Amino acid sequence: MVRLLRPFGRTVTYTRLLHLFVAIVWPSMWLFIEEAWWTWAVAAAVLVPVGLVPAMRTVEGLQARLLLTGQRHDSGSAGIVVAPSASPGDRGRLVVWLQARLLIGCATSVFIAQLLLAIVDLVASVFGGDTAGGELLLLEGHDWWHVLLLPPTLVVLAVAVVAPGRLITALAHRLLGPSPAERLAAMEERTEQLLERTRIARELHDSIGHALTVAVVQAGAARAAGDPAFTDRALAAIEETGRAALEDLERVLGVLRESGRPVSGRPTLTDAGRLLESARTSGATVDVDMAGPLDTVPGPVSREGYRILQEALTNVLRHAGAVPVRVRVAVGDGSLGLEVRNPYTGRTPAPDRGSGLRGIRERAALLGGRAHTGPDGGDWRVRVELPLR
Repeated sequence: MVRLLRPFGRTVTYTRLLHLFVAIVWPSMWLFIEEAWWTWAVAAAVLVPVGLVPAMRTVEGLQARLLLTGQRHDSGSAGIVVAPSASPGDRGRLVVWLQARLLIGCATSVFIAQLLLAIVDLVASVFGGDTAGGELLLLEGHDWWHVLLLPPTLVVLAVAVVAPGRLITALAHRLLGPSPAERLAAMEERTEQLLERTRIARELHDSIGHALTVAVVQAGAARAAGDPAFTDRALAAIEETGRAALEDLERVLGVLRESGRPVSGRPTLTDAGRLLESARTSGATVDVDMAGPLDTVPGPVSREGYRILQEALTNVLRHAGAVPVRVRVAVGDGSLGLEVRNPYTGRTPAPDRGSGLRGIRERAALLGGRAHTGPDGGDWRVRVELPLR
């Protein structure tokens, strides 16, 4: 029983009726001037050119959102659109919507008015008063049993209050909802947002993870060495690495604050010197061989290559410590090759903690490249090939 009465305690039940009644205000005013059946036919005909105006979709969408759903903003891709009509299909659906709103509004208002008159007639008939002249129930005389018709009439009135509102709301989602092209655009936008979040997560993992690894290794080496000069160099390296990580963090936070701003200022392979120097100051012996013009590598490939190299060096320091490292970067034959080798200590990341290696593979796959990681003879080898186009 409570469930059946629940709609009558919701504001949206009555705002939906208001939405239907608003649609027939101007035809009703015209009907008072010219009482003829063709008044409604002319009103329906006028709505056809009105529905072809692109801005009308915005007007109808805002009304429908506020009065039919009680929301000012769209809650999802299946909601009600307030953008102007962008295609003939949008304008056609809007014309159908205006016709449906007029028809349902007219039928609902007339039916509810007749039900109210019928209720007045039933009460008046029981108590011997004059009837209101409703056309829905034609009662003759004043009989007590007329009161038995009152409960079912009230039930029908309750249905007439709730059902048309739900019907027009369902039609609004179909006729004022997004078109297939708009759904596809929204899906693409959502996909871009998810990809951007994933990319930012990788950026933070690579940058902050590298800085923390270098700081931990440097601090441990300085404490074990007991040499003031070495300690000063270690602190300088920690400071430089931390400052670079803070710059990366500030840049990523700037992207989050202004999602529409293009990403710029990300380091490329031409800035790889600071990565190699950071690894050297952490105690690792780095042998570098760079072949080919790095400045000709396309921006996206060069930026991802920098992050891959950063993650590979971070993994060396984290899992192998201060060991000799061989870094090879080669540009040529339409591809960029990166290789990082270090003595294999037998320590490999656990399957659920190998986010660094997984990030290397994901970055390579994102650019259509290939990544190979794992033991190779007595070394641990990270080999990545990225196409330049």
